[in-house]
Amino acid sequence: MKTSFIASLLIASAAAFTTVPQHSAKSTRTVARVSLDDIGGATAPLKNFDPLRVAQIGDESTLAWFRAAELKHSRVAMLATTGYLVQGAGIHFPGMLSSNVSFEDLSKMKPLEAWDAVPDAGKAQIIGTIFVAELATESKAVHYTKGGPLPEIVFPKFDFSNIDPAVLEKKRCRELNNGRLAMIGIMSFIAANNIPGSVPALVGNPAF
Repeated sequence: MKTSFIASLLIASAAAFTTVPQHSAKSTRTVARVSLDDIGGATAPLKNFDPLRVAQIGDESTLAWFRAAELKHSRVAMLATTGYLVQGAGIHFPGMLSSNVSFEDLSKMKPLEAWDAVPDAGKAQIIGTIFVAELATESKAVHYTKGGPLPEIVFPKFDFSNIDPAVLEKKRCRELNNGRLAMIGIMSFIAANNIPGSVPALVGNPAF
């Protein structure tokens, strides 16, 4: 189960960079560069950091899809990193997860071992909830690849209509930056758990 969990993360990460058929090179690059400046998320010290020129693949709809993929992966990574740290610290809910598995028992395990110990029914509920959230973000009247808004958090639902646009843009950049760091963080946690010594800063930590 641990192997399949890690494989699913890798597949999801790879999917975020899957290419689509290109249009004419000249027109595509012109549109993409303009969109990269306008799409937001470019912050110091490396604004519009794109050494592989991923933004030049496809057109504006492709770039919007890449940004949505980055945003979703960022949110998942922030949840995963936080969950790993909470589990590693031994913090847990009271009571029982199932008839024969308690939260206290899970808190004594390493995070990925705790995932293996979750009953299959529990895993199915988690995956099902993720599927519903994904379906909700992809079923908007106007899809984000066609000019619609980028995916929002499904639950809890937040209302940002009364927030100043400049403040909202700043918060969005913070979300992306935190998510980018979280993606690096959770990848390092998984590497440290499965390849001893691969992350020197985590050597000897009981959570790994």
